[in-house]
Amino acid sequence: MTKQVHLAAHFPGVNNTTVWSDPAAGSHIDFSSFVHFAQTAERAKMDFLFLAEGLRLREQNGKIYDLDVVGRPDTFAILSALAAVTTHLGLAGTINSTFNEPLEVARQFATLDHLSDGRAAWNVVTSWDEFTGENFRRGGYLPQSERYTRAQQFLQVATELWDSWRDDDIVADKQSGRFLARPDVGSFSHTDSQFDIAGQFPVPRSPQGRPVIFQAGDSDAGRDFAAQRADAIFSRHATYDEGRAFFADVKGRLPGFGRRPEDLLILPAATFVLGDTDAEAADIAHEVRLQQVSGATAIAFLEQMWNRDLSDHDPDGPLPTVDPVPGENTVARGRASVRHHRDPIEVAREWRAIAEAKNLTTRELIVEVTSRQNFVGSPQTVADTIDRFVQDDVSDGFILVPHITPGGLDRFADDVIPLLQEKGVYRTEWEGTTLRDNLGLTHAPVTG
Repeated sequence: MTKQVHLAAHFPGVNNTTVWSDPAAGSHIDFSSFVHFAQTAERAKMDFLFLAEGLRLREQNGKIYDLDVVGRPDTFAILSALAAVTTHLGLAGTINSTFNEPLEVARQFATLDHLSDGRAAWNVVTSWDEFTGENFRRGGYLPQSERYTRAQQFLQVATELWDSWRDDDIVADKQSGRFLARPDVGSFSHTDSQFDIAGQFPVPRSPQGRPVIFQAGDSDAGRDFAAQRADAIFSRHATYDEGRAFFADVKGRLPGFGRRPEDLLILPAATFVLGDTDAEAADIAHEVRLQQVSGATAIAFLEQMWNRDLSDHDPDGPLPTVDPVPGENTVARGRASVRHHRDPIEVAREWRAIAEAKNLTTRELIVEVTSRQNFVGSPQTVADTIDRFVQDDVSDGFILVPHITPGGLDRFADDVIPLLQEKGVYRTEWEGTTLRDNLGLTHAPVTG
């Protein structure tokens, strides 16, 4: 059976994917940029807008890492405002389970779901570093073994809070003067290793029952968490072989939790570059990579992996002859990328082999090993490739990350979406009124 392609839009602004120095780039914090981006995604009938969140600006060598786009405004304020200028687009926000409390997060998402008529989604994430914890009263951080314990229990508490109201709890009978179906609506009590709370949840059940739940972890514990509790997983495995392996692994875990393959959507982040021809797109993609990886950026990436100050290193020369410094105390504070290199000395050995084989400078090597362009080609080529990936179970669709804000989605919406619609693999009309409807998910029932 032919699968339908799901597409969403990631508002870029917290990493080097974004080329903020391009003449076509605009503000990453002005509301007009969010409006343009969201309305383009809605015009393209994409499932949702995805907004990442950071609780602290990253640092490198003790200084703010200003090669990223600086500025991390509040997620709920932005999504609530966008609810007023969109009608169908889902509104997905990344909110941390390590440094927040269940009642406030549950209340904010229930409110967003009401304000948007059922379009709210929560990307549940954890924090791994002490650096972020310094911004909060309790400070410190949770060991990796406890992060998912807290996340699991956090989501469990939030679910109990949302489910403390039933769909029919508001009677509002004007003749009898009876407003509530029962006197104890919203009552809750929960005690576990992370939380000991009891009270009354103040927000009635929202249009979706509960917001759509996203998860973005890639560890074994993260995959189990997604298979057990999430409605969708935000994956970084967008290449064909890695994507198929990830898809099979996570979908294969679902029966162990009493769930079906269609109960969890797998949506990797993916970048794209379009041109009138495949050759033109390849040329544009090369120029974009050079914009994304300047000499200064190449050194910054190198320092993250080498874990030492390399500010005097020539980006147009060979890789350093010294080896990386292993350890948890990194020069790049708050960057998840430093965790991806479990054995930096082995990675350095691999990078040197690539540089020697291809005669690459440091900058050229960093461009090669940090390539983020998943779909490059003419609109027809990109549409065909995305469709093939979805039909071959690489994913259920993609969360698109353009390199220009706010107009980076415009050509995709105008040129690629119609081709997917012509293939019959992409919606021409919305399936329903809520995000759950449009993702093919059921209305969330009250549990317990």
